[in-house]
Amino acid sequence: MKQSRAEIVAFVGGRILPHEADVRAWLRRSGSAPADIDDVVQETYCRLAALDSVAHITSGRAYFFRTARNIAIEKIRRARIIRIDCVTEIDALNVVDDEPSPERVVASRRELGRVRTLIEGLPERCRHIFTLRRIHGLSQRETAARLGVTENVVEMQSARGLRLILRALSEMEARDHPAVGEAHELHPVRKRD
Repeated sequence: MKQSRAEIVAFVGGRILPHEADVRAWLRRSGSAPADIDDVVQETYCRLAALDSVAHITSGRAYFFRTARNIAIEKIRRARIIRIDCVTEIDALNVVDDEPSPERVVASRRELGRVRTLIEGLPERCRHIFTLRRIHGLSQRETAARLGVTENVVEMQSARGLRLILRALSEMEARDHPAVGEAHELHPVRKRD
């Protein structure tokens, strides 16, 4: 989906521009000449301006560093004489990427599957209300109107659904990690009066 120039400019101003000083500092540490630093940063902005959409960019910082790194490497490859320490610096750079690790993605998908199963296991009316409120984001009033119930029923059933899911997740956690359950038994949490 193509975005307007104003949306792209707003994204660059809010999510890319704040990291320019860090990119420039990294380029200086990697041994780039001041003129080359300006060229790399300028080319990065040009490439961003040429995009039809920035919706695919989840981390402005990581995207800026990665693009600048790629441009710096391209400049080095085009140069006739390559300084070996410059190449080593660029290869040694470990830009922190905000993307989750593959293990974290798998764990999150597994957890999402558990929650979906728990939602499907809720009593029918509770499940419908919970799904409309928490999954589809309908307001309490919209949910009540759609199902022909009072807002009070929607509030109670939504809270009940959340309570049942959290209890089931807690029980799963205790089953999967018995040491956690044992710690609670050894040091029970006291309710405040």
